[in-house]
Amino acid sequence: MNPNRIVIIALGSNLGDSGRLISQAMERLRGISRGVFQASSVWRTKPVDCPPDSPDFLNAVVIFQADDEMTPRNLLETLQEMERGFGRRPKEVMNEPRPLDLDIITFGREIVSEPDLVIPHARAHLRRFVLDPLHELSPDYQAPGWSGTVAELLQNLPENDPTIRMEKSRDL
Repeated sequence: MNPNRIVIIALGSNLGDSGRLISQAMERLRGISRGVFQASSVWRTKPVDCPPDSPDFLNAVVIFQADDEMTPRNLLETLQEMERGFGRRPKEVMNEPRPLDLDIITFGREIVSEPDLVIPHARAHLRRFVLDPLHELSPDYQAPGWSGTVAELLQNLPENDPTIRMEKSRDL
């Protein structure tokens, strides 16, 4: 497994049949992976920085190996196309409810800072809804620029942002 080709994607949904949408999105992500593919459990989480009365989210994380032709930019384009295919519309309100949200957390050891693409994800290390599922798969992982491993970062997060594991992780 080439560590420079390992990608971590966070999945979220809080509109429609979120469990089904997350499962179908995982299947599609499995289809673009090469070799290694791991999927976390699905976790129920309270919305963070969302409009009032937003429904709870279902969240998960997948880790996979990208093929040699995949770049962070074309992966972003693929994920955005996938979101649209699952019914996501252009944002009207920041962090509004959505059928599917796919975020690139990391792409190997790459660091990208562009207006529409930041890798590692700028807030992933502060979000329990990303770190809890990632902890299942890789507790000792440390992304470029993070101050500690996933396990260490989780220990430093406040408990005011609970997550509930809905189902066990699985290999797809």
